[in-house]
Amino acid sequence: MDSLQALILGIVQGLTEFLPISSSGHLVIVPWLLGWPAPGLLFDTVLHLGTLVAVLLYFRSDIVSLLLSWVKSLTSRSLSDPLARLAWLIVVASVPASLAGVLFKGIFESAFSSPALAGTLLLCTAVILVLAEEVARRRDRVVELGWWGAVAVGVAQAFAIFPGISRSGATIAVGLMLGLKRAEAARFSFLLAVPVVLGAGGSQLLDLARHPAPDGSAQPSLILLGFLAAAVSGYLAIGFLMRYLRSRSLYLFAGYTALIGVLAISAAITG
Repeated sequence: MDSLQALILGIVQGLTEFLPISSSGHLVIVPWLLGWPAPGLLFDTVLHLGTLVAVLLYFRSDIVSLLLSWVKSLTSRSLSDPLARLAWLIVVASVPASLAGVLFKGIFESAFSSPALAGTLLLCTAVILVLAEEVARRRDRVVELGWWGAVAVGVAQAFAIFPGISRSGATIAVGLMLGLKRAEAARFSFLLAVPVVLGAGGSQLLDLARHPAPDGSAQPSLILLGFLAAAVSGYLAIGFLMRYLRSRSLYLFAGYTALIGVLAISAAITG
């Protein structure tokens, strides 16, 4: 891996982690199409930590308020504070992906070796985004997210461990189908990214501690470059999508994921 590859992969991770177009799918397809070697677990972990920094910085005031309200709810045993309730909804929505990651880790890891599968699941992401917009368009009222709704969002996030199913796309789509506004669904999705990205990064660090495997991506300069690229591009992606969804739909991202999915499948078939 050289500096250009580290920079591009960092930007790809940062943009696609938060835009509803699947970071895992792109990180399978992009190196494969360009003939680059797999970046390695250490570099992949650093990219995830870069996107974690992006969401922590963008929502720093929200996260501090949520944490304080959550701790207060533990002592008061009350959910009268809307922020405490939101914090617990995030906790509930984090459970399905955590369980799936532990129970089906081998299945998920094997899926990352198939660009054709990633392309197929990108097509699934396109369908999910279109379906969400169609359901939302037919709703005549906006509702608040409830406990079972949080579970549904969490299940969608669990399926997004597969490369090609967008985590942000799936969770925003389910939020829309449940009756949330686009901006509210996106905010919940991004806040939900904190525990899941933290958990994924922590799991990868444990794997590295158990099975250290030095490779070319472990050069400190490349690690720092990838980290910064992921953090900066991720921060910009969050800001863009939050503004975009205030007045626009998800159809643009559905079209993009469908196009990339078809191209990936075609490239896999033709070799």
